[in-house]
Amino acid sequence: MKIYYINFGCKVNSYELEAIKQKAESIGHSEATDISSADAVIINSCTVTSQASRKCKNAAKSARLHNSNCCIALIGCFPQAFKEKARELKYVDVVLGSKDKLSVFKLIDQFMMSKQRQIEVRSFNSNDRFENMSINKSRSKTRAELKIEDGCDMYCSYCIIPYARGHIRSKSIDDIKAEARALASSGHKEIVLTGINLCCYGKDLDGLSLSDAVRAVNETYGIERIRLSSLEPELITDTEIVKLKSCEKLCGHFHLSLQSGCDKTLKAMNRKYTSAQYALLVDKLRSCFENAAITTDVMVGFPGETDEDFEKSLEFVKKIGFSAVHVFPYSKRDGTAAAKSSEQVSAQVKKNRAQIMRDTAKQLNIKFLKAQIGTVQKVIFEREEDPEYHCGHTDNYTKVKVLRKKPENKLHKKCFYVRIVDVKEDCCFGEIIDKALSDQQKK
Repeated sequence: MKIYYINFGCKVNSYELEAIKQKAESIGHSEATDISSADAVIINSCTVTSQASRKCKNAAKSARLHNSNCCIALIGCFPQAFKEKARELKYVDVVLGSKDKLSVFKLIDQFMMSKQRQIEVRSFNSNDRFENMSINKSRSKTRAELKIEDGCDMYCSYCIIPYARGHIRSKSIDDIKAEARALASSGHKEIVLTGINLCCYGKDLDGLSLSDAVRAVNETYGIERIRLSSLEPELITDTEIVKLKSCEKLCGHFHLSLQSGCDKTLKAMNRKYTSAQYALLVDKLRSCFENAAITTDVMVGFPGETDEDFEKSLEFVKKIGFSAVHVFPYSKRDGTAAAKSSEQVSAQVKKNRAQIMRDTAKQLNIKFLKAQIGTVQKVIFEREEDPEYHCGHTDNYTKVKVLRKKPENKLHKKCFYVRIVDVKEDCCFGEIIDKALSDQQKK
């Protein structure tokens, strides 16, 4: 069977689709290069915003228009959170929730044999265990995601994800070690640990925490870097910071989800920290990790956010001095507490605030990049897509370009020390010094 894949959403979804692809390959299926030639189309959905849900539904409808005979499977977060809405999509043949995604092949086979729609959206329970899902390669990428956690029990007032992903579940340390070894054997130099609420790793495993997962990968031969995906600030303790610091392969790049720099808005969001607590955490991380990059997400136009509230959030973002900020306007999400608020902010106000915040984020990013000039950074180079430059990233996730001396030279997956000499737009430019440069020489 030839399968065409469509993915929406976060790093966890990307990881899971890769696991699905590798499972398909292991049982004899191949990947279709276009929808028209496919026997089946698997759409791995996202529902974090109403727009994300619309994109998933439109993708399914478009697939049916391009191929009237294939089996269309809509799986993941959208069906899990909105089962009845997914069931109503008559052009979808298989509807599967977030639970046991690898069973999609069984459901496709059942549809192929019976021509009867297959709908399987099972509820999550508190005693659910982590789905046994893994990958052994990440298609030609230098870095590879490794999912170690699923689920969230925080219930922020704007977020549908706890309903789409269920309770916290964690991958065992032994499984993490095995997967990290497989990825290293495939040539990957960098591992990105990812999860729905990464800081909750180990809460369902006696005595374990995120630092234990990091340490497991840190001990893997062949892996040179470990990176963490998005982190919830209130869950990072002083003890955990010390343990993370002891893992020498961990990058000084922390994506701490802020959402708002206004305490009133944070409380309305049901976030579990204040702006002062957030700022203190940033100070601790910067004191432990030299030249650390702190990146974040900021929401504008949350219900009840006044002009004064927005200004407080904007000033806080400036105060922290993030290296990068993902800015997005609040999106009303059915099924959440915030969607019921009578204090919805107009679309135009949200648009204006988002532009102001993005302009500020751009200025902060340029300031951070310029601060890298003159420093020497360890760069792992990535896929050769630019004919003029080798491109890679530093430990703190600064994008670096180095001029190609010979067009045929390939640096993909190689590591060099680079001196940063210039900044243009969103990128640093540098010169390779020496792959074997010691830390003492670098200083």
